[in-house]
Amino acid sequence: MNAKVDTQETKLDGPKLTVAALVAAGGLAGFYLFPDQHLLVRVVGLLVVLGVAAAIALTTARGRGLLQFLADTRMEVRKVVWPGRTETTQTTLLVVGMVFIVALLLWLYDSLLSWLIRLLTGQGA
Repeated sequence: MNAKVDTQETKLDGPKLTVAALVAAGGLAGFYLFPDQHLLVRVVGLLVVLGVAAAIALTTARGRGLLQFLADTRMEVRKVVWPGRTETTQTTLLVVGMVFIVALLLWLYDSLLSWLIRLLTGQGA
């Protein structure tokens, strides 16, 4: 694991997050307030505004903590030993076989119970 990131909050973190939220809300409002504009222009504008809001939010202690968390997560995912093609195929076939067996057993139990209920209620001749 990496050393802990200095996540000491400053006095400006709250206002920065507020500004980021207002920028994002303004971009979303602009997206819906200009329906006469081409959709592509509105979507690109919204993405740019959301990118600016994210950049502002990432300058806070929570944002730096999030970036460190994502970096640590990426490092851990690289450590995973993923199964090969053969192992994946064998596991898939085993799961399909077990599903088939359980489905067959449930069908047999259902048929037996259905037959017993018809016999007890007199519906079967």
